[in-house]
Amino acid sequence: MKKVNVYQGVIKRLLDIVLSGLALILLCPILILICILILIDDFGPVLFKQKRVGKNEKIFQILKFRTMYIDAEKYQETGVEVIGKDPRITKMGFLLRRFKIDELPQLINVLKGDMSIIGPRPSIPDYLKSYQNWERERFTVRPGLSGLAQVNGNIFLSKTERSKFDVEYVHKISFLLDTKIVLKTILVIIFGEEKFRK
Repeated sequence: MKKVNVYQGVIKRLLDIVLSGLALILLCPILILICILILIDDFGPVLFKQKRVGKNEKIFQILKFRTMYIDAEKYQETGVEVIGKDPRITKMGFLLRRFKIDELPQLINVLKGDMSIIGPRPSIPDYLKSYQNWERERFTVRPGLSGLAQVNGNIFLSKTERSKFDVEYVHKISFLLDTKIVLKTILVIIFGEEKFRK
């Protein structure tokens, strides 16, 4: 059984509560503005909810700003293959995704304890059966807003490569590592994931 250090067991959670709480308070005017802009662009729910897998494989509802049109599911139902620019994404949604702003509502997930600021990105339940035993170690910690895989190429990585980064993170969790990932996440948001491809 993996030994839990003091930082991982207590300090990390306290930091998550303080940082997510402060961020939600400070960003409140911006979050309200984003909600208004989403409604103007495509009237409907401003938040998108989806089931994800958390610590110890517990299922929870992840929150995101909605970036797709209300009827986006029709593309999946009719089997339309999306090539190039995704027609399901709204104009506002494109900007939200490019700068990772659509992830900000997950600060609520962090405050609730479903997630952490830093950790492996939460997996979709349908993918659970495809994980090998060594990969499941990623579920021994809370999933995060950003993680080691997200600052090392992310969308350019294979599932196995992402899992390797996730498991590496689980083994090396520390305040210093989390700080490095936070700082590198800022650079990824500014310059794009392609600049950090391994």
